Amino acid sequence: MAPRRLLLVGEGNFSFAVALGETLDPNTSLTATCPQRSADLARDLVARENIQRLRERGNEVRFGVDCTHLADAFEPQDREFDRIYFNFPHCGRKAGVAKNRELLAKFFRSCADVLAEDGEVHVALCRGQGGTPADKPMREWHNSWQVVAMAALGGFILSDVHPFNCEAVPGYRCTGYRGFLEAPSCHPIKTINEKLIAELGKAFPLKRLKCSSPLLPQGDASVLTSHNPDILSTAFWVSLHEDNSDFESPTSGTTQDMEDFLVSFSELSLPNSPRRDSKEEAHEGTHGQAKACLRPSLLVHSQAVIQTPDFLPGSLHILSGPVFQRCCISPFTMPAFHETLYILGFNKNLKDSCLQSLLDHLKGILNNLLTQTWLEGSEWSSSVEFVFQPTGKRYMITVKSQNFGPDCVKDLIIGSVTTSATSVIHKDQCFVYVSMNLDLLAMLVWGISDWRMLWTSDSRFLKNFAPGKIEPFKSYSLYPPYYVHDISFWLDEKKRFDEVEFHTLARAVSQDTVISIQFLSRFQHPKTEQVSLCYRLTYQTCDKALTQQQVASMQSQLRKEIQQRLHVTPR
Repeated sequence: MAPRRLLLVGEGNFSFAVALGETLDPNTSLTATCPQRSADLARDLVARENIQRLRERGNEVRFGVDCTHLADAFEPQDREFDRIYFNFPHCGRKAGVAKNRELLAKFFRSCADVLAEDGEVHVALCRGQGGTPADKPMREWHNSWQVVAMAALGGFILSDVHPFNCEAVPGYRCTGYRGFLEAPSCHPIKTINEKLIAELGKAFPLKRLKCSSPLLPQGDASVLTSHNPDILSTAFWVSLHEDNSDFESPTSGTTQDMEDFLVSFSELSLPNSPRRDSKEEAHEGTHGQAKACLRPSLLVHSQAVIQTPDFLPGSLHILSGPVFQRCCISPFTMPAFHETLYILGFNKNLKDSCLQSLLDHLKGILNNLLTQTWLEGSEWSSSVEFVFQPTGKRYMITVKSQNFGPDCVKDLIIGSVTTSATSVIHKDQCFVYVSMNLDLLAMLVWGISDWRMLWTSDSRFLKNFAPGKIEPFKSYSLYPPYYVHDISFWLDEKKRFDEVEFHTLARAVSQDTVISIQFLSRFQHPKTEQVSLCYRLTYQTCDKALTQQQVASMQSQLRKEIQQRLHVTPR
């Protein structure tokens, strides 16, 4: 049998290359490549171990390889690959459908330069991306990646489609969004979560649970109100078959689909959330489209946890994952963040003592974390308090912090503690739920003044952190310029203006570069009585260059979007 040569592009931690290598016969050679430099992966322990295993087997590993210019990476005598793999390609977190189609087109053209005469190209896509009848359900053609058409630009035809089977390559872990909370990430959110869990584990038995998809089908949305009746007003509602060629939307609620969806969250075209007085409309959806809700809290899973047969009273059951909320733009309020939920069940006769013990341990742990980055001799400037809410059996976990200057001296809510009565299954038990905003806690602990930094893909951010350590954060972007633009518009007297929706739209159009929206004035025309509102928007980035021309373009686009989506008339 003639030797075969395989090429893998776009590898993240090289786990797929290692897993695939274990299935190959001795006559097959494997070359695994990634776009990053070797130095960029130095702190990724899993990647380093995988690279070592590949080289020990005689496989080749190359860094800094651009999959759209493969001919530049290989000398003519080193080309002629029999098979090229590209798993779950994506331009990055803020890339939409058009950019990813362009990536595929350039990749296929590049493959033609290094592929053997009878070679094959294998591309793994998330469900619905391909735009072929094999996708179940199938997206509209203009809202797909059009893989057949993009492949044709490189001279390729689609000859086979089959499901991507992770079990066939044991050990493979897709890198990307979920790496925040998974090993071997040294991301501060990962570190703070592990430290919280480790410290609580000294006082309580722990049971860590796998978090399900953040996408809740419309029929399950009723679970949102079990702990907070007003939570529906903060939820994002998503049309699963969004008819929009400029934005990308998920096609189902599976875990892999959510990977693709979360990556491009900031550019999604999201329908307005159902009003509390429009329940019938919310139930039917918009124009018959299937609708789903992005969970605003992990508390939506609490009942499912305590109702499982293996629920252990006296143990802390732990869920960690991303949650989403509609909110106004502010430095300490984020539309997407990571939450950890602790669920503890105990005998109802011991309710007061068990609850107080948990609160005491939690307060001590949080106070200790919040003082780790202060210099010796500095004054204590943060304190954790549990503020009881008179409207229900709930405490808000607050921190009064002066870490970010006198303008930011306020009580920041980093979590909540909720108690509930017995359940149908555990009639003699009471339950307490502790919800923690890991992003906000990480900002306070490390002194990160901008929540957007936690989501940056810039490798310079992670270089500030070492696994398990807490040291003061030093920003790598000094004195970034800011640009101020005003916008005013006439309201439609027949439509209710939703200010949160205005902030949400500004955030999406600007790709999270609007850091402040200030209400300036309200004007009512003396003759027509028509009302006009005026706002001041401040644009600034934290991790990349932003020019005046880019801001002007986004401001112009925002004027068009608010007219179309908010039914107002720009002045």
